[in-house]
Amino acid sequence: MSQTPSRGGSSPGTDENDPPAPITVMLSSRVMVLANLLKRGAILRYKRLAGLSSVEFGLVASLGRRPPMSVARLAEAVGQDKGQISRALAELVSRKLIAKSANPKDSREVLVSLTPAGLAAHDAIVAGAQERNRRLLEHLSEAELQTLLRQLDQLTTIAAEMLEAEKVSR
Repeated sequence: MSQTPSRGGSSPGTDENDPPAPITVMLSSRVMVLANLLKRGAILRYKRLAGLSSVEFGLVASLGRRPPMSVARLAEAVGQDKGQISRALAELVSRKLIAKSANPKDSREVLVSLTPAGLAAHDAIVAGAQERNRRLLEHLSEAELQTLLRQLDQLTTIAAEMLEAEKVSR
């Protein structure tokens, strides 16, 4: 994996012939670089297509074309606590992308769902994601794609096991 020089050329104190730092050639580092590039591109695209921040597009994408969802369930789906998403929800409600209502089974619980404008934003996100996915994978054969997906699933399982082991080791 080659190091990318800064915009002005080589970084001070580096030489193109210097070997990369050991951690940068590890699979986990390469996957994180890929994930970060994909995330940054997605954030820019969804801001352009739907005017949504990264937190907002996560909420809109998670609500999708599903029935109304409780705020607690939505927070769980996006992996954030209720406090972290409350500001984004308030912004989305003010922009009329999300509607809030009381749960008919438990009036203490608030349900959130996409409005028609929110559904249009969701559909733009899905179309954008499909296009980005197509571009990312267009150079792989079907066999290569299936192998990659199988390997990613294996690595994800191992990474989840490693995470659980770290939690226990605290």
